Amino acid sequence: MKDLAILTPDKNTQFALMGALGRHEALVIRPIKFEFIVHPGRDGGVRKTGAELLRLERKDFSHALLLLDFEGSGTAHGNAITLEKELDIKLAKDWGADGKAIVIQPELDIWMWGSDNVVERAIGWPADGPRLRDWLRERGFEIDPKGKPARPKEALEGALRVSKRPRSSALYEEISRTVSLAKCSDDAFLRLRAQLADWFPQVKN
Repeated sequence: MKDLAILTPDKNTQFALMGALGRHEALVIRPIKFEFIVHPGRDGGVRKTGAELLRLERKDFSHALLLLDFEGSGTAHGNAITLEKELDIKLAKDWGADGKAIVIQPELDIWMWGSDNVVERAIGWPADGPRLRDWLRERGFEIDPKGKPARPKEALEGALRVSKRPRSSALYEEISRTVSLAKCSDDAFLRLRAQLADWFPQVKN
C-alpha cells in the first residue's frame, strides 16, 4: 500500500507539491510514496467531487490529501477554513483521520513568493533592474505584512512578462525545490506541513 494519494486541481499545484515532497527532510517527515491525481474540473471540480474521487483510492493508499485554491473553488460563502472543514467532513467518511483537505487562500501562487533571491533566480529576473518586490510596489501591487503580493498570480505573471519566461508547471516545481520550507509562513502551507508531520513522522535512529 502506498502512503499518500494527492488530488490537485491542475498541474501547477501538482508540480509545486512534488517539488516540496521531494525534500522530505526540509518538511521534517520520512520519505513517502505518493501519487497525484489531477481533477479535470479544476478547483471547482475538486470542491464538488474530490472526496468521491479519492474514495476510489482507499484500497491502495493509507492517506489522502485534497488541495485546491479558494479563489477558483466557486463557493459563494465562507472562507478557506470553512470550506476546508466541509471537505474534511466529506473525506472522513472514507478516510477518517487519514484524509485531509487543504484550501489555499487566495491561490497556490502565494506559495511561490518566498525570498526574492529564489524567485528572481527561478524566473530569470534582470540583475540590472530593481529588486522584484520593489518593482511590484512601483507597479501598484499591494504587498501584505508578510511580504506576499495580495494578488500573487497576477504579480507572478507580471514579473514573468518582464523576464520573458512563460508560466509553467516546471517553474512551480523549480521554486518549491529551492525556496525555504521552514520559513514559509502561509497559513495553508503550515497546515499542510503539520498534517504531513503528523502522518509521516521522521524515523529517529
